[in-house]
Amino acid sequence: MTTEVIITDNSANPAPLGLLGFGLTTILLNFHNAGLYSLDTMILGMGIFVGGIAQLIAGIMENKKKNTFGFTAFCAYGSFWLSLVALVVMPYLGMGEAPSKVAMGMYLLMWGIFTLGMFVGTLKLTRSLQFIFGSLTVLFFLLALGDFTGNHVITQIAGFEGIICGASAVYTCLGQVINEVHKKTIFPL
Repeated sequence: MTTEVIITDNSANPAPLGLLGFGLTTILLNFHNAGLYSLDTMILGMGIFVGGIAQLIAGIMENKKKNTFGFTAFCAYGSFWLSLVALVVMPYLGMGEAPSKVAMGMYLLMWGIFTLGMFVGTLKLTRSLQFIFGSLTVLFFLLALGDFTGNHVITQIAGFEGIICGASAVYTCLGQVINEVHKKTIFPL
């Protein structure tokens, strides 16, 4: 005789954590890109712990929920933040040369192409996720263009666009949490 065991997943929604990690870190880095302050350990620390590790945790939790999109997005962008910090820190530790502007442009272009593909995936999801991924695609392409051309104005424009992108992720995070707590739609998503 075989006994069927049904396991119910009662774990929390990991998406708000991932969105918060992405959103806050994106805003702070893009304040730098917009020219409001220099790149420093505040951004690097956020990149490692909030943008990187928190998103990886959220992605792993999305896997448990069988959400391939969330798993891929949060693990990929968590890894993006960790790799970005590594690209900044490794040369200071004597672990290779700093990437050239062309190399950084290619790095950002590849992330833009990946993000464009993920944007297509959002077309069956909420408008807020469509906005996040659409604006992130534009951000990566603008940053790549800024590096390829060396045009600081393009990077500054990207910075302001990135602040909007990050803020939309924070909005979506708060919307998911508050809507769940109140059991009704307070923040349209």
